Amino acid sequence: MARQSTSQTPVPNDADAIRNVVLVGPSGSGKTRLFDHLLTITSPGYRAPNRPDERSTQLEMAAVATGDVVVNLIDAPGYPDFVGELRAGLRAADAALFVISAADGIDAATQSLWHECAGVNLPRAVVVTKLDTPRADYDATVAQAQEVFGEGVMPLGVPVVTDGRLAQIVDLVLGEVHDYTGGERVVRPTGEEHIAFFDTYHAPLLEGIIQEAEDDSLLDRYLGGEEVGFEIVEAALLEAVARGSFHPVIPASVDTGAGMDVVLHLIEAAFPPPRMRPMPVAYTVSGAAGPQLSSDPAGPLVAEVVRTTNDPYVGHVALVRVFSGTLTADTTVHVSGHLGSFLGHAVEGHDDHDDDVRVGPLSSPLGSELRPKESAIAGDLAVVSKLPAAQTSDTISDKDNPLVVEPWTMPQALLPAAIKAATRADEDKLPGALQRLAGADPSLRVEHNAETSQVVLWTMGPTHLELVMTRLKDAFNVSVEEQELRIPLRETFTGSGTGKGRHVKQSGGHGQYAVCDITVEPLERGAGFEFVDKVVGGAVPRQFIPSVEKGVRAQLDKGTLTDYPMVDVRVTLFDGKAHSVDSSDAAFQTAGALALKEAAGAGGVTLLEPVDLLEVRVSDDYVGAVMTDMQGRRGRIQGSEPADQEGFSVVRGEVPQLELSRYAIDLRSLSHGSGSFTRTFAGYEQMPHRLAEEHLVKA
Repeated sequence: MARQSTSQTPVPNDADAIRNVVLVGPSGSGKTRLFDHLLTITSPGYRAPNRPDERSTQLEMAAVATGDVVVNLIDAPGYPDFVGELRAGLRAADAALFVISAADGIDAATQSLWHECAGVNLPRAVVVTKLDTPRADYDATVAQAQEVFGEGVMPLGVPVVTDGRLAQIVDLVLGEVHDYTGGERVVRPTGEEHIAFFDTYHAPLLEGIIQEAEDDSLLDRYLGGEEVGFEIVEAALLEAVARGSFHPVIPASVDTGAGMDVVLHLIEAAFPPPRMRPMPVAYTVSGAAGPQLSSDPAGPLVAEVVRTTNDPYVGHVALVRVFSGTLTADTTVHVSGHLGSFLGHAVEGHDDHDDDVRVGPLSSPLGSELRPKESAIAGDLAVVSKLPAAQTSDTISDKDNPLVVEPWTMPQALLPAAIKAATRADEDKLPGALQRLAGADPSLRVEHNAETSQVVLWTMGPTHLELVMTRLKDAFNVSVEEQELRIPLRETFTGSGTGKGRHVKQSGGHGQYAVCDITVEPLERGAGFEFVDKVVGGAVPRQFIPSVEKGVRAQLDKGTLTDYPMVDVRVTLFDGKAHSVDSSDAAFQTAGALALKEAAGAGGVTLLEPVDLLEVRVSDDYVGAVMTDMQGRRGRIQGSEPADQEGFSVVRGEVPQLELSRYAIDLRSLSHGSGSFTRTFAGYEQMPHRLAEEHLVKA
C-alpha cells in the first residue's frame, strides 16, 4: 500500500543522468533481496519490508541516486504466471540485470528471456547470488551462462567463500582482492591461492574486452605482448556493455555486501542512458505515421502507461515511462488507448478511447512511499495519481498533438477458467469489475462465450488465476465460483435419415396444419447447410417451402439431441401436405423443425469437436516427451523443426480443444518450464464414438 511522503525525490539534471534498469530472474534466485539491498545502500532511512514469499506478482519500482546519476530500479516478477508484468518491466527499462542463483543454475524460462532481450540488443549483465549455500557452484554457473547465453558472457570476479560466507572477491581486471569481511571493501594483493583463478579466467576476459574496443589495432598489440593499461580496458568494457555486445558476470552477496559496489558502478558507468536506446514507433490517433521520437525533454510529449493499480490510499495510480518531452503535474494531456487496433481484435477492458485529462500529482516510489516530484523528463519514470482515464499500455501526449505508440508484445493467455457470480448482487457487479481488471492487466483475457453462455477468464497460469479471483473479492467485493469449462461442440449426421414433421392443431377458428417429409444427408466438414426442394405436384405450396427451410434452420441452430448446433448437412424436402385454410408460415416452420428432430432421433447423429493447431516451442531435451503427450491427447503430429533459438524446436500438431483446457499447466511441468505454445482454431472433426456417446447421454 503506497503512502505519500515528504522525503526528497532524486531529480535527474538531464536524460543522460538517468538509468532505467530491470532486475529479472526466476523466483527464488534472490532477485528481490538484491533489489531491496540496492535500495538500502543508496537510500538512507530505507528499510526493506518483510517478504516471507519472494513470489512477487507485480512490478516494483524505486528511484535512487548514485552520485550524479538517478537509477530507476524495476523489480520484475520471477514467477512465470506473471510474464505480462515482466514484459512491461522490459518496456520501461534500457538495460537488464539477470539474477542467477549459483545453487540452482539457469532455467529454461530465463534462457528464453535472454534470447528475447538479445533480439532487441538490450544491454545485459549477470549477477550470481546465493554463493554461500551448500550447493553453490560458481564455476559451473559461469560455464552454463556462457553455454546457454552465448558470446560475450565473461566473469569480472571470482568469489572466495570462507566459513559459509562470501567474504572476498578476486577482481580479474584489477588483479587484486576485494575483502568485505568488515562490511566495507578493503583492497588486498592477490596470493598464490588465487593463481588458478587468473589462469582460468583472466586471459579470456581481457581478450574478450579488447575485441570489443573501438581501436582495431589494440588486439594485435595485446597479442604481441604489449601491456594494456587498466583505463583502456575499463573504457572498452563499459562501451561494450552499453552497446549490448559484452555481458559481465558479477558475484555478489546481499548478506556481506560483497560485489554490490561493482553492481552499482556497472549500472552507473556502463548501462546506457535513454537516448542510446531505440524509441517506440509513434502514430497519430488516426493511424498515420507520427514523428520520429528522441529522448529530448524539449520534444513533443510522448509517455506510455507501463502499469496501473488501484491503491486504497491514493486511488488510481499509473506508472509511466516518458519517452519524449516533459510530463508536468496539473497540466492537461491527451490519453490514447488503441490496443485493439494494434492487435487486430477487440480486447476486454481496452476499448479504443481518446480523452483530454488533467494530470494529477507526480511522484517517485521508494518501497511503500510515494515521494512527490514536479515533473518527469524524457527517459524518466514517474507515478501519476488521479489519472482514471489511463489504462495499461495507453499513450500520454500533448493534447494539441495527440499520438499513440505501438504497445509492447503482449503474452498470450492460454489457461481458461469458466466462472459465474456467486449471487445476484455479484452478477450485477461482475462485468464492471472484470473490465477494470482487464484494463489494468493486458495479460488477462475475458471471453463472453455466447455459445456456451459462460464467462471465461484466460490467464497465464494457476497463480495468475488465483490472483484475479482474489482481486475480484478484495478490490471489488465480487465473489465468483469456478464452473466446468464447456467446449462448443457440434451435431452432424453420419448417414442418411428421414423424418416427418406433422403439426396439426384445431382449437376453434383457424387451426394449424402442416406436414412435411425430409431426408437428411451428411456433407463434408465445413460445407455448412444445404436445403433442396424436390416437392412435386404442389404437395407443399410454393409459398410455404421457405417456411420449412426457416424452421429447419432454426432447429439446426438449437441442435436436435443436444443444445449444440447441427452443421454440415443437406436437407431435402420431398413431400408434405397442406390445408387450404389452416396452413400458415408458422405451421410449416414448426413442421420443418419437427421433421429434423425426428430424423435425428432415428439415429445416425454424432458430435463434432473443435480442433486447434498447436505449435509448441520447447527445449530439444523435451521434444520426445511433448510428442508423446500430444499423441496421448488424441493429437495428430504434423512435424517438428528447429526454432529460432539454438537448442529449441517447434512441434506442430492438431489437438482437440477438449484435451487442452489444462495444457498451459501440464506443458510447464512436462518441459520443466522450457515450453511455450500457441493455439489457433483449425476446424471441427468427428468425435470418437465412445466420447460422443458419453456426451449424448449427458445431454
